[in-house]
Formats: sequence, C-alpha cells, structure tokens
Amino acid sequence: MMSIRRIGVLTSGGDAPGINPAIRSVVRLAIYRGLEVVGIEEGYDGLIRGEMRSLRARDVGGILQRGGTFLRTARCPEFLGRQGQRKALRELNESGIDGLVVIGGDGSMKGAQVMAQMNVPVVGIPSSIDNDVWGTDMSIGVDTALNTIMDAVDKLRDTASSHQRAFIIETMGRNCGYLALTAGIICGAEMILIPEYEVSLEEVATSAANAYDRGKSHCIIIVAEGASINVNELSVFLSEHEVGFETRISILGHITRGGSPSAFDRMLATRMGIHAVDALINGETGVMTGLAGRDIVTVPLDEVVERKREINLDHVAIAKALAR
Repeated sequence: MMSIRRIGVLTSGGDAPGINPAIRSVVRLAIYRGLEVVGIEEGYDGLIRGEMRSLRARDVGGILQRGGTFLRTARCPEFLGRQGQRKALRELNESGIDGLVVIGGDGSMKGAQVMAQMNVPVVGIPSSIDNDVWGTDMSIGVDTALNTIMDAVDKLRDTASSHQRAFIIETMGRNCGYLALTAGIICGAEMILIPEYEVSLEEVATSAANAYDRGKSHCIIIVAEGASINVNELSVFLSEHEVGFETRISILGHITRGGSPSAFDRMLATRMGIHAVDALINGETGVMTGLAGRDIVTVPLDEVVERKREINLDHVAIAKALAR
C-alpha cells in the first residue's frame, strides 16, 4: 500500500452550496491524520498551470457558511486532451502530491477517473445541484438549491394570489429535471415541465384553465430550463388561449447555485470529506464517496462515469395527483 503524505484538493465544474464545508473537512481531517494539504485553484485548469498553495487549518476557517468554492472553479478544455492530462500529472509529481481529492459533478468525476487511470491515488466527492451523479442518493448542494427555489416560489405565490396570476417559474436543469420536479411537488405547482417527460402546450393550458375554473387564486407552473417548451413560448400560448389568469415569467437562474449551505448540506459535505481522506489513507483509489441511505460509502469511478442518476418518474404521477 502506497503511503500518502501530501494530498491535493480541487473543485471543478459548476459551484454548489456545501463545497466549502467539504474542502474544510478534507483539510482539517488530513492535518489531524498527519498529512500536508495543497489547495489547487480553479480546478483542472489550475492544476495544469500549477496554481497551488499550501492549506493549513486556519486557511479554511470561516468558510463553513459560505456558498461557492473558495478555491474557485473553471472549465478546462485542455484537460480533455492527452497532452493536458500529462501536464496535470507532471504538476502533481513536481509538487509532491501523492493523493488527490476532486470535488465536482459528473464531468469532474470523469476527470478524476482519468487521473486514477494514470495511477494517481484519487477519490471524488459529488457536488451537483441537479442531483444527477450516479452512485449517491444526494449530491452536495441539492438540499440548499431546493430550499432556495422553495423560498422563491412561496414568495411568488403570494403576489400571484394577490393579482390572480399564473407564474411560470424557470429553474436550472438543462439535462435533468430533478430540481423542477421536486420543487413542483413541495411547492404545490399546478404543472411541472421537465426534459425527461414531455407535455404539450395544450395540456399546460388545460391545467391552468381548470385551476381557474375551480376557483384557485393563482397558478404555479415550474419549468426546468431544458424542458422542450420554453417559458416565453408558454407565456405567449397561455395568453393567446385566455386561460383566465394573466401570466408572468420569473427565471431563477444562477441564484439557485448560491447562498449559505443548509444544515443538511454542511453535514453531508463534512462526512464525505472525512470519508474521502480516510479512503486515500487506507489505499482506496478510483472511487467516489456517496450517500447510501444513512451511510457514506465508496463507489468505483468506472461505474459513476458510465451511468447517470435518473429522476424518479413516479413523482410525476404524484405531482399530477396533488395538483387539485
């Protein structure tokens, strides 16, 4: 078993609330276990450029409650090629880093798998507000993002009811409708549009008109950004078909990514960070930490990158049944 003395930690891909608590737990547990820690700035791009700095316990003080990632993140097309990957490996070797923790979404896990195939001891930690990373019941950032959406929708409902309007609310979710579907259920939406389940403009109009006829004071329609019907198209269609409500559009956008992480996300991130460090120390590599029920487990990266966590389409039926 290779002895781990110095580990690097990087964050890659989209930011998510809870990444900073994950970094903090990696740094502090590694120091507690007698290891040195190096923070790699701006993801794989920073790794290729050698943008690194030593991290001590005080360096990660005060970041527990902060959203985003204090190590910053960036896209790195160069890392997709063999030459970029060799540059990354060279920088790790020159810096004396003999273990790597990668925090990010499915693309970041593919990068971690590449490093593992180059014989770098590596463990991934999933962070993705879309909750689409295979091998974990929940990724870091999902809970906070849902709470942000819920707060926004609750407030929009207040004004929708005051003016008897239909609010079309767009959430993030270009390829995955998890946020829109879950938010639609917990916020009592009349209609939910997601990439995985197509509905027609006529179906949405009928749902909105029925809500008006039943005497509802508002109509909430939640749309994932990757749904086949976009919010502008839908707003025009509803207006032309006189469903009873005036329509308004609200695009939540990147506000969903920010904010102080929830208690759940802080604890999940902390546990995953601890498990990642201990996995490296115990000789595990080419794995990702994941939540399985109440337990933190490790899942082979080969499995993670080959599959995508799908939404539960049974929840579509639940949403329809409750929209009365």
